[in-house]
Amino acid sequence: MQADRIAVIGECMVELQKSGALYKPGFGGDTLNTAVYLSRLSGAEQITTSYVTGIGVDSFSQNMFDAWLEEGLNVDLVHRCETKLPGLYAIETADDGERTFQYWRNNSAARDWLLESDIEQLTAQLKTHQLIYLSGISLAILTDECREILFELLQECKNSGVLIAFDNNYRPSLWSGPVQAQQSYQRILKLTSIAFLTFDDEVLLYGDTCELQAIERSRQLGVDEIVIKRGSDDCIVVKGQEQISAPAAVLGTDKIIDTTAAGDSFSAGYLAKRLSGGDISESAAAGHRLAAEVIQHPGALIEKHYMPSI
Repeated sequence: MQADRIAVIGECMVELQKSGALYKPGFGGDTLNTAVYLSRLSGAEQITTSYVTGIGVDSFSQNMFDAWLEEGLNVDLVHRCETKLPGLYAIETADDGERTFQYWRNNSAARDWLLESDIEQLTAQLKTHQLIYLSGISLAILTDECREILFELLQECKNSGVLIAFDNNYRPSLWSGPVQAQQSYQRILKLTSIAFLTFDDEVLLYGDTCELQAIERSRQLGVDEIVIKRGSDDCIVVKGQEQISAPAAVLGTDKIIDTTAAGDSFSAGYLAKRLSGGDISESAAAGHRLAAEVIQHPGALIEKHYMPSI
């Protein structure tokens, strides 16, 4: 599998990370994390990663925009909204590395930017990419109208041969209920070529008791390549009739600092290797290798000099 242009659709938010009694400002978001890591890993392979979202014209939005440029992201498909601001979230990390979040995003520019976009032009631009990546959060934050626009846009891209990669990232608080989420996930999985499914999220959304249920459900919806992420346990990858189990790196609990972006970075490592010609086993190993490094540092994005090779 080869590609030279990847588009990542989602939302970047202002991040407030607790440090002692104070909060340190930054930026973050699941798809933004994946996009940055993809850009870092794939730049040498001449693969361009575009971030596709809506932001405001305020100073926070401009700082985000400038940071994306510094990371080598293509920003041609970033929409600037005159009347909206980026969302905001606060993050607190426990002693064991687990984190909790609080969100303020109802007025986020990323919620309804598609209403202000030229959809015909956007679709034509996205068709120049070989792969489009998005997550369950990418879908959940949208208004109903914008979600419908996005599904139609992605269908056109798929019809033109663009591959769709989807990461389930299920967050119950972003949906009106599990039925709405299930319906949306089923629609996106029918368009999906590569599905990244965190098994804990599948349990939360569907009540699964084993990974085979998630695999079979995705297969029935037409997904050819399914990656079941299971935290520190082996991940399971199914492609066609092939199935492998890939072990995660073993880390002592004293080395796990912050699990933020563990899954996002795994997906980036997997895709970066996959799209540069790696097989599913090599790609899973690359995903684990990056995720293992990321959780040994605070925050979602580690400093560049810590980046492992894939």
